Amino acid sequence: MIRSARLVLASLLTVLPRLLAGQGAPDREAVRLAVLDYVEGFYQGDTARLVRSVSPDVKKIGYDRATPAAAYVSEVMPFREFLAYANRIRSGRSRTPAGAPKEIVLFDVQDQTASAKLTAWWGTDYLLLAREQGRWVILQVLWQSPPPQ
Repeated sequence: MIRSARLVLASLLTVLPRLLAGQGAPDREAVRLAVLDYVEGFYQGDTARLVRSVSPDVKKIGYDRATPAAAYVSEVMPFREFLAYANRIRSGRSRTPAGAPKEIVLFDVQDQTASAKLTAWWGTDYLLLAREQGRWVILQVLWQSPPPQ
């Protein structure tokens, strides 16, 4: 009896990590796609992608410099400005630089929350996401323009 219990326990300890990893893979991909919608929403001027991937209650705070020698200045970007920026891209009043990067790194994906890093042409964004009504959305963004070389 004890031997059987040990065998079952050993089997569970071997299989359980693979089962848990398998459950996380769809969430990791869904989080990556939410971040991709966010960056491509800005790059392509696609407000539908921003609406799909970003909570209307998003808090986006960034630090930018007017010139490489200038001090950083704090900027807040409310959700309505996300949409206004995307509309400027779509209308051609603003442009995404050719070859603009969109490197996504997922730091942590749990069952309800996630964190990621995005390197884009404007700098680096650190994103916090949550699962809301069955989909992953961005709730907070902290960003800065590229650091001095």
